[in-house]
Amino acid sequence: MKDFGMLHVYTGTGKGKTSAALGLALRAIGHGAKVIMICFMKGDATYGEACAFHFLPNFTLKQMGRDSFVNFRNPDPIDVKMAQEAWAEGKHILLAQKADVLILDEINLAMAKKLIDTKEVVTFLHEHRNNTEVVCTGREAPQELIDEADLVTDMQEVKHYFTQRNITIRDGIDH
Repeated sequence: MKDFGMLHVYTGTGKGKTSAALGLALRAIGHGAKVIMICFMKGDATYGEACAFHFLPNFTLKQMGRDSFVNFRNPDPIDVKMAQEAWAEGKHILLAQKADVLILDEINLAMAKKLIDTKEVVTFLHEHRNNTEVVCTGREAPQELIDEADLVTDMQEVKHYFTQRNITIRDGIDH
């Protein structure tokens, strides 16, 4: 697509990083773009985006993480392997120019927790974005990625019903 090739980073402690990426995807699809989203840590098939992507033309969702939480203090080797496989798939998509927009959901946290190598990711994205818009989501975006990015949004939690009112995850809103 014309004028594509920027690097977006959505990070911070607040809710809405993946939702912002999906909003960008919806806008891009509306203009005929092909979007691929790789989920590094959201393997649960009941996530709203996993249920909905079948209804969107030109949108592919690849869930490449387990459907359980990653122990970041002591990651299971399978979590490291799956994160590295997800990154390998992202590189393949960029090199083969298979998408106009590539969303790497939760890649920031995968780098921050050393599941994949930050320097390799940043260097590769610098050299191989070409005409693909790349969106990296997740908390704790590494500074090297922020420095490389064309757009950075830091979403900060101001108030959240999880902590304020002890409300649990709600399907269709939080999941």
